[in-house]
Amino acid sequence: MDQVSRRDFLQATMAAGLTSSVFPIRRDETISLKLSIFSKHLHFLDWDGMAQAAREIGFDGVDLTLRKGGHVEPERAEVDLPKAAEAIRRAGLELTMVTAGIVDADSPHTESMLRAMKSVGVRYYRWGGLRYDDNRPIPPQLDELKRRVERLSELNRKYDVCAMYHTHSGSEVGASFWDLWLILKDQDPERVAVNLDIGHATVEGGLGDWVRSVQLLAPMMRGIAIKDFVWARNSRGEWRPNWCPLGDGMVNFRKFFGMVRQARFNGPVQMHFEYPLGGADKGAKSITVDKTDVIRAMKKDVVKLKEWM
Repeated sequence: MDQVSRRDFLQATMAAGLTSSVFPIRRDETISLKLSIFSKHLHFLDWDGMAQAAREIGFDGVDLTLRKGGHVEPERAEVDLPKAAEAIRRAGLELTMVTAGIVDADSPHTESMLRAMKSVGVRYYRWGGLRYDDNRPIPPQLDELKRRVERLSELNRKYDVCAMYHTHSGSEVGASFWDLWLILKDQDPERVAVNLDIGHATVEGGLGDWVRSVQLLAPMMRGIAIKDFVWARNSRGEWRPNWCPLGDGMVNFRKFFGMVRQARFNGPVQMHFEYPLGGADKGAKSITVDKTDVIRAMKKDVVKLKEWM
């Protein structure tokens, strides 16, 4: 046992030396990541109930849904966002970010939402949903997307906020990662950045390509989203990601958080609960299981995630 311990210690020491040579870390400097719940999964509770539940589960903050059907409707942002923010802060939590129904600068209520964010001191918001036209070549579409993103960046500069593009799996913009890098590489990452979903990243590059994707986008990464999955057949016999509790799936969280540390990431970390939870997983306003069962399942995931973090 002594020999094993010494060997592990030497390996860890060498790894630390390599890490510090590439990503210098000051001995007196620590980074404390804030863990937030994506409030979609507490839609069955009002603002106060949602905030109290988030605190009970063990979160530091809330990623609030500011979109159609969310905790705050986009057209009511300037009226209701301050009230929701107060409920969250009254519970001793931070409103770390919002998930906004914004695709680009022309999305409905975009400017009023950004104005409301600025009024309550929220800097980060999740944005996304850009799509390709399958009947056209990709390169000219990327040029057009760059111009759309530049307009959003200018609007974000006006209100001193940062949009984080959420990476999904599938066929939309950003699922390939390289396309998002091409679109954002000449933009200010303090205005338009990336919200990297490690679950979806693993779907698209399960064996190891997700590592390259994280390395590519790390300089643009201002937020990260957490979920886990396994591949499974659906009712039609098609292979699809099957979301599951943390640690039961394919995502290599320990390796990922090692990369997060190397990248000196210091933004909001959001937890998603997409596996069956009586409708809470889908953002239902009314759930079919007892609230305590939902809270218990979420607590279990939070304990695991904090260990990895």
